[in-house]
Amino acid sequence: MATINDVCKAAGVSKATVSRVLNNSPQVKEVTRNAVLSVMKELGYQPNTLAQALATNTSNSIGLVLPEFRSSYFGSVLHHAGQAALQAGKKLLVIRSKNSAEGERESVETIANQRCDAILLYSRHLSESELVELQQKIAQPLVILNRQLKAESLSSFGLKQTQLATLAMEHLIQLGHKNIACITSPINSETGRLRLEAYKNQLSVAGISEKKNWIVEGDNTLEGGYKGAQILLQTGEKFTAIFACNDDMAIGAIRALHDHGVRVPQDVSVIGIDNEPAAAYAIPSLSTVSLPIIRLTQDATALALALANKQGNLTSHQAYDGELVARESTQAIAGCIIDE
Repeated sequence: MATINDVCKAAGVSKATVSRVLNNSPQVKEVTRNAVLSVMKELGYQPNTLAQALATNTSNSIGLVLPEFRSSYFGSVLHHAGQAALQAGKKLLVIRSKNSAEGERESVETIANQRCDAILLYSRHLSESELVELQQKIAQPLVILNRQLKAESLSSFGLKQTQLATLAMEHLIQLGHKNIACITSPINSETGRLRLEAYKNQLSVAGISEKKNWIVEGDNTLEGGYKGAQILLQTGEKFTAIFACNDDMAIGAIRALHDHGVRVPQDVSVIGIDNEPAAAYAIPSLSTVSLPIIRLTQDATALALALANKQGNLTSHQAYDGELVARESTQAIAGCIIDE
């Protein structure tokens, strides 16, 4: 195994210079940095991260707290955060919050005890005041994903949940649908509440009376969407479209409709939110609202890395729009004229 002495000899530099390269010191010229990194890669040199941590009073790691690991959505967050950390020479410590307020709090406190230098928290449940209180309890800076916050002591990178749901509903209404059912995300989360409010608001804007039996609470899973659609069918209500608050539930709903002899989109149109990879390959392909989750994750991780490297007392509050992706699972009501 190559040593730091081997790197010094091959690159023709001192140990101090190699150390500065490893610690991303601005004192090193770019040409020298590139030469040292090239030699490290060629020799397969692995730096002693513990020694680096002791020398710089950092752990050379950042934390990531996710509600769960099972969906491609969170797989994408994990992948892109991991790639950014790797490129910055940091380790990524990952923990699951079990999708609850108490789980978010306990997971952050647990990972904070591992001496990581900054923590990314994908939050669904803790209130803004609770997140501020949590930040006050730990030494590491918190960067919150999935929330639009205002607190000066926190940084947040969130999706414009109202805009996302509004896009989906506007699409269905523009296609002439008036009897629109909704399978919600869990209402105990901010995401679920905001998307449901947008659904109700768009019905009101369009002059459509809301029906209680049109709304079923789901759990963001394929099974939850399947069961939600079954409940809607059992009510006997004559709906022509379903707005499912995420793609997994939309795909589950399509299967339930198929099993009951209901054609999509000829009898019922279905739309989701997320634009997961499976959406384009479902039969029929799923109309959805695409989320800039890659850009959001990269931006949030870049800030967490800057905070980990103590590059100033930085805070940022960013909010991201979604984009409608119309596919085969939605179509206009017969006889409806669509404005171009």
